[in-house]
Order: sequence, then C-alpha cells, then structure tokens
Amino acid sequence: MDVQTHLADLIAQHKVLLFMKGSKSFPQCGFSSRVVEVLKREGVPFETVNVLADPAIRQGIKELSNWPTIPQLYVDGKFLGGCDIVTEMHDSGELAKELAPFKSA
Repeated sequence: MDVQTHLADLIAQHKVLLFMKGSKSFPQCGFSSRVVEVLKREGVPFETVNVLADPAIRQGIKELSNWPTIPQLYVDGKFLGGCDIVTEMHDSGELAKELAPFKSA
C-alpha cells in the first residue's frame, strides 16, 4: 500500500485525527502539545499519528494536505489546519461546532 492510500485510510477510519510530533500522552513539540490541549479542552475523543515514527508519513501528509507544517488536524475526513488555525477556531467557538457531532455523550 502506498503512503497516500495509507493516509487516506487512516483519515477515513478516525473521525478526529491529529498528525503530530509525538503522541497525545507525550507530545514532542510545542505546537503539537498545544493542539492536544485544545482537543482535550473540547472534550472530544481523538486519535493521533506520530509523524516522527515514519518519514514517509511525515512527508506524505504534507503532500496530501498541501500544508507544510505539523501538526495537522482532520475532522470527519476534512483537513482543518495546523496549530494556529486550530487555536483560532477554538478561541472563536468554530472548532466546538466542527467537533460537536463527535463529542462523547
């Protein structure tokens, strides 16, 4: 399976998916850590993919989204953005609207 197919499968399998450096329990960069904190504050279950574990995934996700930086947040198959965009969406309340269908009851 090529990297793009693998990435598309991952995105399809998880409603809220964060491609990040490290893991949600051990972020390995400040930007990834900030997005993890935002998602925890939003109270939504989410999965993470550690891009540091596989250079092909790290490069492939940048190509898929046409976005040069990590972290990258996908919600319901749609690329929302990186740290600054996700933080702004959280502050404005827009992120809560995007995540509302996926919050635990």
